[in-house]
Amino acid sequence: MVAFDAMVDVVLVEDNATIRQGLAALVDGTPGFRCSGAFGDCESLFAHPEALGCDVLLLDLGLPGMSGVEGIRRARALRPDLNVLVLTIYEQNELVFEALCAGACGYLVKKTPPARLLEAIGEAAAGGSPMTSHVARMVVEVLQRGGAEPQRPQKMVPVEAAFTPPAADGEALLTSREREILHGLAGGASYQGLGVALHIAPDTVRFHIRNIYRKLHVHAQGEAVAKALRRGLI
Repeated sequence: MVAFDAMVDVVLVEDNATIRQGLAALVDGTPGFRCSGAFGDCESLFAHPEALGCDVLLLDLGLPGMSGVEGIRRARALRPDLNVLVLTIYEQNELVFEALCAGACGYLVKKTPPARLLEAIGEAAAGGSPMTSHVARMVVEVLQRGGAEPQRPQKMVPVEAAFTPPAADGEALLTSREREILHGLAGGASYQGLGVALHIAPDTVRFHIRNIYRKLHVHAQGEAVAKALRRGLI
C-alpha cells in the first residue's frame, strides 16, 4: 500500500446503510485513513459542499435520485481535481465508460476484498487509476481494437460522446512517451508504477501527465483515458 505522510480523507456515497456503515468503519479503523463524511445519495453530498474537500470520493453508481454518473460530473465540475473512485456492483461496458467519461479516476466492484479496496483508495489519492482486473482487461481490449469504445445503448450516450469533433491540433502532438503513459493509465498504473516501468522519475511522469491534460483539454486521468480511447489516440 502507498504510504502517506498525512491522513487520506475519504467521503462515501452509498445508499445501502449497512454497506455505508461498514465502509466507514473500515476506513476509520485503518491507520492513515479517515472517513470524514458518509451520505446515502448525491443530493445529500451536494448539500454539504465542504465534503468535496476530501482526498478521495468513494461513490456508488446505482443511487436513488441523482445517478452516480451525474454525481461524478457535478462533483468534478465543482472541484476539477477531485479523485472520484467508483465502487459498485456493475461491470457493464457502457457504465464503466460512462463513469470514466464523467471523470472517475478508478472503478472497483463491491466484491473487492477490503485490503485491496484500501490499497485502491491510497492509489487514487496518490494519483493512480485503480481498477478491477475485469475492468482493466476491458480497457486493454479496447486499446487492442484500436481505441474504438464499446457500442452503448443509445439512451446512455452522452451528448459529448455522440458528437465527437475532429481531433484538435494539440491531440495530434502527443509524443510517443505521452502515449505510453496514457496506455499505462488506461491499465490502472499509478504514477510510481509508471515511473518504474518506464525508468523515469515520478516527477517526470507528472510532467508528462500535465502535458497530456493540456493537449487533450482535460483535468483528470479518467477524462484523459476516455477521450483518448474515443478518439483513437492510444
